[in-house]
Order: sequence, then structure tokens, then C-alpha cells
Amino acid sequence: MNLVLDASVALAWAFEDERGGMATEVLEVLAGSEAVTPGIWPLEVANGLLTAERRGRISPQDANRFAALLVELPIVVEPGDRRRPFESVRLLARSHGLSAYDASYLELALRLGIPLATLDGPLATAVREAGGEVFGGESV
Repeated sequence: MNLVLDASVALAWAFEDERGGMATEVLEVLAGSEAVTPGIWPLEVANGLLTAERRGRISPQDANRFAALLVELPIVVEPGDRRRPFESVRLLARSHGLSAYDASYLELALRLGIPLATLDGPLATAVREAGGEVFGGESV
């Protein structure tokens, strides 16, 4: 099963107190499939790691190791289409009260017709409202 991977799930893998549940399930699924992300995903994950370093949640060495592991996973970053943010992403963001960043995950999941793996409650709600599927199907 392929899925769209949100930064919230990937970052949960980096922190012991956030691992488990759906985030672990996604890692297990990736053993036999691949995840796809919008172009913003690497920047969001990198920023999350930097913020965690600055707050003392993760050492720079552990952040480097984690980033190297992410590169090895079957995660495809979709090449950008400069029209999409101004058209479908912006409209989805407006209609669901999301940021354009979050709406890029929603747009990708809807366009590809595959589940979105997210730990972000409002984003999961928007996916369901738009007729998409949230990975795991449980409430976030």
C-alpha cells in the first residue's frame, strides 16, 4: 500500500516519546511499499529536526543519523508543479481552513487516491471531509 507521508509522522520516528502506534505502523508498511510527499516535506522535516536540536530534544549527531536513515527509506518527493500551489492547493487550504503547506499533503493524497499518514488532527479531518482516506482510519 502506497501512502502520502506527512512530516508529523516522520518526525515522530525521531523521538522516543512519540514513537509507536500509527507512526510505527507506517514504518512497517514502508517495508513493502513507498511513501510520496509534496516538495515541502524535506524542508518541514529538516526544520523540525533543527527546532528539536535547539530545544535540546535531540543531539545534532542523532539528528544527522536520523536524517541519513530518512534518505534510505522508500520516500519519493514529488517534483513541484508551480501552478498547483496557486490553483488546487490554495483552494483546498481556503475551503478546509488549512495552511497551504498542510493543503499540499491533502491535495497530493486526493490527486493520487491514496491514504494520508498524518498525526495532525485538523489535517486528518480535512482529508475525511474532502472524501480522502487517512492511513489507519482512526481518529487523530
